[in-house]
Amino acid sequence: MSPAKDTLGGLLSAAIARGPRSVTFIEGAQEEVRVSYDDLRARALGVLRHFQAAGLEPGDELILFTNSNEQFVDAFWACILGGIVPVPVAVGISDDHRAKLLRIFASLRNPWLYTERNLARRLERFGEGHDRLAEIARLLERTLVVDDIEDIGTPGRVHAAAPDDVAFIQFSSGSTSEPKGVVLTHRNVITNIRAICEGYGSRDDDVAVSWMPLTHDMGLIGFHLCMIAANNDHHVMATSLFVRRPLLWMQKAAEKGATLTCSPNFGYKHFLKVFESKGLDGIDLGRVRLVFNGAEPISAALARQFLEALAPHGLDPDCMFPVYGLAEASLGVTFPEPGAPLRTVMAHRHGLAVGEPWSPAEGDDQDAVEFVLLGTPIRDCQVRLCDDQDHVLEEGRVGHVQIRGGNVTRGYYGYRGRSRDVFADLDWLRTGDLGFFHEGQLVITGRSKDIIFVNGQNYYPHDIEALAGELDGLELGKVVAAGVTSPEAGTDELLLFVLDRGDVATFADLARRLRAHVGETTGLEVGQVIPVTRIPKTTSGKVQRHKLTEAYLDGEYAPVLAELAALETVTEEDPVPAGGMEQALAQICNSIVVDRPVGLDDNLFEIGISSLALAQIHARVDELYPGEMDIADVFEYPTIRELAAFLEARRAGGA
Repeated sequence: MSPAKDTLGGLLSAAIARGPRSVTFIEGAQEEVRVSYDDLRARALGVLRHFQAAGLEPGDELILFTNSNEQFVDAFWACILGGIVPVPVAVGISDDHRAKLLRIFASLRNPWLYTERNLARRLERFGEGHDRLAEIARLLERTLVVDDIEDIGTPGRVHAAAPDDVAFIQFSSGSTSEPKGVVLTHRNVITNIRAICEGYGSRDDDVAVSWMPLTHDMGLIGFHLCMIAANNDHHVMATSLFVRRPLLWMQKAAEKGATLTCSPNFGYKHFLKVFESKGLDGIDLGRVRLVFNGAEPISAALARQFLEALAPHGLDPDCMFPVYGLAEASLGVTFPEPGAPLRTVMAHRHGLAVGEPWSPAEGDDQDAVEFVLLGTPIRDCQVRLCDDQDHVLEEGRVGHVQIRGGNVTRGYYGYRGRSRDVFADLDWLRTGDLGFFHEGQLVITGRSKDIIFVNGQNYYPHDIEALAGELDGLELGKVVAAGVTSPEAGTDELLLFVLDRGDVATFADLARRLRAHVGETTGLEVGQVIPVTRIPKTTSGKVQRHKLTEAYLDGEYAPVLAELAALETVTEEDPVPAGGMEQALAQICNSIVVDRPVGLDDNLFEIGISSLALAQIHARVDELYPGEMDIADVFEYPTIRELAAFLEARRAGGA
């Protein structure tokens, strides 16, 4: 890679000067759009003209809220070239995502929204249904609609950005009542891109395939901006396509001759679930040299399962590349040696106290936890571990992970708290992670802040607890949300602990309603709803979530959970009309939700459907009835009977 330029606009110009490379947008097995870097710049300038005609000026913020990777990239680079600050926000499928968009819009200085017409209409319906029409009206007054931009033949005016200008704002993924916008300058991002490319040993002949969303730092920085910096061809698959057809990920990797790809835990798990039932024929993954693994706590067992499953197709057994990073670092913090075998350590779960040496454990110990070694700090980024008083700890002791360097953000957008909450000793950023060094490599053991990782995104327990408190019979303070990670799950399991001293039968009904409420609102699958007779707290009144999760892992709640499971019976229902809509939907749902039968009147969220299963159901329905159902319709019609009636009415022109 040539020396990094000072700004992202300069980075793109340098890539264009080096030779013909391209980004390809994969929207289906046979649906692709290839755009050369030269054309990418020309298209972006054409879009920029429309932004400037609407009144956007350098320094204004533009929220990118679109389902199309192609439209996202055009708009992102239009912002970069025009000095406008892009703010990527995931569209999502639930009302919680729309509420988050409104909170982000309200937090920005001079915001605009760039979205599709159908998404704008959904926002209007959201406003009508939640008494938020005034907020939606203000948002739509400053909305630019993708569908209205047709002529991009005339370029806009390029703005000469400075290295310390804000490049873009990366808001935290998942759910939060106070979204934190990580402010990244051109210098931050360029510094990290240079270090990342050096850290994984970028090559001129590298080819990348990624399904990670471009609203996520691994997707945007790791597998788009880094590929442009390295002047490599890269292919961006729609995340929704991967969710519907996970096997296509590896099929495209083989077809394109990919040397680089990536996924967090849930992607490997989702792929393997389908791979084990269907398999793959005639693919050669022999060119793949690195599979980046990050974005959530890494499951060594799942990584090994993925490698072993694809070994017959030529996948290198040492291609797994476990990394540590975060948005506040512009992405990357530590990398292992490229091509090195996956390395792990076994630690005792109860011997990971801050400031103390970690306790090794034997593999057959029920309290043993396997952690992946995540390598050493990459160029221009320093890492240290500290105790609760910010004293630096020696290797082998568990501590708070703190980072500093040219890649590290100087703070969050509009943050009004104390700088000490974010930084220690003025310039060491508190990551909120805990870990230790072993033989020079970083090991992450968990979070000091109670963040729950699900499907590559992070959710804040107090947000989920506030949602639970909206349910009749519950109130804030009686529900505790927490996440536990197991090697089998490969991602955090969401647990809800409910203060309850009644009988199990009565609690079972509350648990079903609570699971449905959280699922419908956030799209999250609730793993277990657990009755507890007390909620442990510190002397200052802070909930000790770790004590509840430790008791769960130790099996203390197994008897009551077994009672609750026994109470879950399938209700009698009317026969399904032969060949009717209800029968078709019932067959689809029961082929995807395999752990229990789904009846016509079962609320899909009440039985704990995951967002991945929901997307698969939508994909199967769309195959039968193309364009008739939006995935968000399931939130309004959550039973098979209701959804069938809705679809029948729509097909008859009555909806």
